[in-house]
Amino acid sequence: MTTPSTAELYRDYVMPTYGRFDLALARGEGARVWDEAGKSYLDFGAGIAVCSLGHAHPKLAKELAAQATTLIHTSNLYLTRPQGELAKLIVDLVGLGGKVFFCNSGAEANEGLYKLARKFGAPTGRHEIITFTNSFHGRTLGGISATGQEKVKTGFAPLVEGFVHVPFNDLPAVEAAITPKTVAILVEPVQGEGGINPATPEFLKGLQALCDRHNLLLLFDEVQCGFGRTGDWCAWRTIVSSGVEPDAVSWAKGIAGGVPLGAFWAGIRTAGPDSEGKDRGLLCNLLGPGTHGTTYGGNPFAAIAGLTVLSTIQEEGILENVRTLGTYLIQSLKDLNLPAIRLVRGVGLMIGIELNDLSGEGLPSIIATKALMSAGLLVIPSGDRTIRLLPPLNITKGEADQALAILKEVLSTLLPC
Repeated sequence: MTTPSTAELYRDYVMPTYGRFDLALARGEGARVWDEAGKSYLDFGAGIAVCSLGHAHPKLAKELAAQATTLIHTSNLYLTRPQGELAKLIVDLVGLGGKVFFCNSGAEANEGLYKLARKFGAPTGRHEIITFTNSFHGRTLGGISATGQEKVKTGFAPLVEGFVHVPFNDLPAVEAAITPKTVAILVEPVQGEGGINPATPEFLKGLQALCDRHNLLLLFDEVQCGFGRTGDWCAWRTIVSSGVEPDAVSWAKGIAGGVPLGAFWAGIRTAGPDSEGKDRGLLCNLLGPGTHGTTYGGNPFAAIAGLTVLSTIQEEGILENVRTLGTYLIQSLKDLNLPAIRLVRGVGLMIGIELNDLSGEGLPSIIATKALMSAGLLVIPSGDRTIRLLPPLNITKGEADQALAILKEVLSTLLPC
């Protein structure tokens, strides 16, 4: 019997929910991965902003191996030290008090935000959440209902009621959308899947003011942009250093280096009275026993991964590396001044290259991604015409220069229509 190839296994046994590239990866080290034929690639996708420390990081591998021989899972019926320590670390990094709930993914973390908002608004019947065009909040029914992109909703009606989409960075549109049913505003400080679109400082400050005026929750989705990706622990602080304090934040992706882990934090504002006028205490305690849960979330194995990744970023000064090399890459890409490039935008190591219409077959983002992959550089397409650079946060200047050289060589050959 002939052993099937990896591509054949996928074709025959894996649901076709992704438009996968014809590339079977076998191993990785640092900012590099190798395919099954042994070809090396510089990985500037990092599992879509997940592998914050790159691949096979020695410290992460060591800690996971030790935890695997100690205790992998217990369920959340019991207490385990790693989850408690990781929650404390995250609360300390946010610096606003509060508490954390752990889950398995960004979509689940956002589901927690929706439930928190509905619970907050329940006594008065407020339940609508304002989100934004080109946003992305996950693939669950709640997530696609919250997402401001029609393409993710097709074929899944009826959607979850209670989400209103308005233009991003348009404060008057947000104010006009607020009604007596509105309970929260949910925004990505930097849109990822929408093409790397940062919010403006004025927009985030304006959202804070509107939430204060109308007693709304200000919710941040930092699933892709959080935990160091922009050069700060909290992406909103990269954009505006003071004057904005969210009520709750969701994370996943870069939190645990590839071990499935998501989380959301809620702050210490009052939750207000219930329908009988009784004080409900703090927002971070609003989801009590029986209101929310997860089997795997925050188990010892995942929590050790999160602790190791975040503490390593902290101890090795990696945030400064993100700021320095992010600025260098963005300016260097702008300086290329290539006909294929329409615009370069981004924050830290979350960089979008918007392309002009290119000659060839397919969308500009796919044409460029495939050409770069052939040349040994992995990037992530975003929409029709943007490619994303989301490398490990600890890349070196040399690796940044290698990526720039490949980008220059390949994009120079891609001609606008």
